[in-house]
Amino acid sequence: MKAQNNLAAMLSLISLFFIWGFITVMNDILVNTFQSIFNLSATQRSLVQMAFFGAFFIVSLIYFLVSSISGKDPINRIGYNNGMIISLVITGIGCLSFYPAAEINSYGAFLAALFILATGVTLLQICSNPYAAIIGKSETASSRLNLAQGFNSLGTTIGPIVGTILIYHLFSDGEQTIESVSQTYMLYGFVFIAMAIMVKLVKMPSFINDEKIETGFAVLKNRHLLLGIFAIFFYVGSEVSIGTWIVEFLKSENIAGLSESEASYFLSYFWGGLMIGRLMASQSLNRDIKPTKRYLSMIAIAFSVFVFIYLATSVKFTSGEFSFQMLEFSKVYIYLVYIVISILAFVISAGKAARSLVVFSIINVLLILIAMFSQGAIAMWSILGAGLFFSIGWSNIFTLAIKDLGKYTSQGSSLLVMAIVGGAALPWIQSHIIESYNIQLSFTIPLIGLIYIIFYGTYGHKVIKKINL
Repeated sequence: MKAQNNLAAMLSLISLFFIWGFITVMNDILVNTFQSIFNLSATQRSLVQMAFFGAFFIVSLIYFLVSSISGKDPINRIGYNNGMIISLVITGIGCLSFYPAAEINSYGAFLAALFILATGVTLLQICSNPYAAIIGKSETASSRLNLAQGFNSLGTTIGPIVGTILIYHLFSDGEQTIESVSQTYMLYGFVFIAMAIMVKLVKMPSFINDEKIETGFAVLKNRHLLLGIFAIFFYVGSEVSIGTWIVEFLKSENIAGLSESEASYFLSYFWGGLMIGRLMASQSLNRDIKPTKRYLSMIAIAFSVFVFIYLATSVKFTSGEFSFQMLEFSKVYIYLVYIVISILAFVISAGKAARSLVVFSIINVLLILIAMFSQGAIAMWSILGAGLFFSIGWSNIFTLAIKDLGKYTSQGSSLLVMAIVGGAALPWIQSHIIESYNIQLSFTIPLIGLIYIIFYGTYGHKVIKKINL
């Protein structure tokens, strides 16, 4: 494939990663918005993530069964770019479905709309992740995927800010309403339809694999993939668990005592940490860049993105006007300390995907323990700083899990995307601990997930003799 085609395809792909990150993080806003509108318990609110991430499991399972039974992989047959177009249209339809849900004033209808939306995002993930891996040299696949995931995190960073402004202010007078939620998602729906048209017009190079896949479950004989499925389950579940309940955590009087809208802004530090880490990882894992230049670029990226987040969260929208209210710098220095630690973690990891997975997960275990057993600013910034160390998880697990799968790559991808159901299961389990005990103790759930990820990075990812089924 020509270099310019690669560049055009990568730029288009980056925009897709950005937009689905943007729409995914909106769930964290909806969890709290629906509480006020429908007067929901923590368990009922967790159904937002259940509907969204449950779609990942159901749709991916159907995809896997179709390919396993027929021996024909749908994405291999239609091409990755056509799959992306179809996925974007379905996502757009899901967003537009928020309008009839608002008209009938039904929480269940909103959950159904989320399921449709997530169906499109699921298919988009099945297409886009392996596409990013195979679009260039195999040795830089993890670097490309981390770069794309970095822009996915840009979406998750500004998503809470834009969502808060649209739902709480632009489409309402400061109160959460069904109409403000509906209008926000209708706007997003038109954006996704426009993205589908863009992909069609750009004509991204199409990869089509004509090799016939064996019927049955031969792909599961790859031990590193099988264990990788559980690693994705625990990774996504742990990350989403924290993202889902950060607002609840920051509202606690012994932590920060923030209002709901104020706490929503701080979500950007957690999701922004993923962007910082993933953009740094795209440099750290790129062996084409000399070490000195690589580390200098990582430092520049880290602090540039921090400044962006710091300034972005200083923009407020009240009484129909934008204002600029900077957070006191003395209150964010802890986050800067965690950025420095993340840079050192990359140095220790030496650009090795498995090693970085272990190092970053160990640091996250320590941060979550600090958040669980301390109070005030140190607890607040430890849980927000965890985003920095979740950053490389998805890309590194994904590339390790699909390594050497060959013609089974897209089928393996569907199984990994299916495991995103962890984002539904773990927050739901955590909600019961919140209701029965307290928010701090509930972070035991992502803690358990991280311990498994450490196992996968240490031993589970190794490609060894295929297991017998």
